[in-house]
Amino acid sequence: MNITIRQEHIEDYTTTEKVVETAFKGMEMSDDKEHELVARIRRAEVFIPELSLVAVHEDTKEIIGHILLSKLKIANQEHAVESLALAPVSVLPEYQNEGIGKRLIHEALHKAKELGYQSVVVLGHPEYYPKFGFKKASLWGIKPPFEVPDEAFMVLPLEEHALDNVSGVVEYPSVFFE
Repeated sequence: MNITIRQEHIEDYTTTEKVVETAFKGMEMSDDKEHELVARIRRAEVFIPELSLVAVHEDTKEIIGHILLSKLKIANQEHAVESLALAPVSVLPEYQNEGIGKRLIHEALHKAKELGYQSVVVLGHPEYYPKFGFKKASLWGIKPPFEVPDEAFMVLPLEEHALDNVSGVVEYPSVFFE
């Protein structure tokens, strides 16, 4: 299947939110509100339009997937460092397991690095995200702000040594908790 990955446009928002809602509907770890999170992030100062990407089916021109990276901080007593949150990545159920999510993730990470970001944090499946280079955040002394399994809270440095002097608690923007 041929797909194009491009930056999401304002006119895509309603369709994208439907894709996100459909992708997560009934999933075990879902609160069925991921589409609302996407909408809140877009309205917040942590939104980076260049890192909101959609997968478009080349034949039907239908949006079939979406990924969003937004700003967060990793902070300790001495300082805070800007990083990115990978959340969420969505693919319509009928197109899952065809490599679309993988392509969205690769493209988003590539764009984030191009834009000069140093790292990406994800709370996700411990067997899936290490394929992209994510490792347990605890290896760098980076902790989640809430109780989660250690192996599910991961970080990816986008540059060599990007996390050498980084440790502390991840500070998600308030839009993640509304």
